[in-house]
Amino acid sequence: MKFRFSVAALFAALIVGGAAHAAALPCRDAPNGKALDFWVGEWNVVAVADGSALGASRIERVLDGCAIIENWHGADDGDDGKSLFAFDARNGLWDQVWVTEDTTRPGGLKNKHLVGVYPNGAVRFQGSIFVKPGATVLDRTTLTPLADGRVRQTIEISRDGGDSWSVGFDAYYVRK
Repeated sequence: MKFRFSVAALFAALIVGGAAHAAALPCRDAPNGKALDFWVGEWNVVAVADGSALGASRIERVLDGCAIIENWHGADDGDDGKSLFAFDARNGLWDQVWVTEDTTRPGGLKNKHLVGVYPNGAVRFQGSIFVKPGATVLDRTTLTPLADGRVRQTIEISRDGGDSWSVGFDAYYVRK
């Protein structure tokens, strides 16, 4: 049996295959795939309580929207940190890993999972922080887009399994 090669057929297959690949953006096209888009940008970060400068952050979307990277720099202490938010298009959920230069201190390394997407566009991530051998606290972060373009980030901890929460960080992200 002879195989007949057609340049036109090959060209058509490549175009159709390329178009199918270009159209398949599983992370950006999924319902929760754009859940963090409101946070992408360059930000000055200030305390909700008094407007004092807390730091600066650059949030960027990478890998066709399958990941978001936060690049944090603290204002006073120069405490740098990075978050990688990864979207799993198979289950429609985001995961977060936060890491600092000292992963031995409580909060220096965090793993959180998306636990809520709210009608106002807010998202909530929750996980555990190891505070000492054999002891953990629950840790949750809520990112809320505001009508004026700012984003409010509230980080809370619970020492009683989620019955009560105390705020450890409450800030506005203001676009540069």
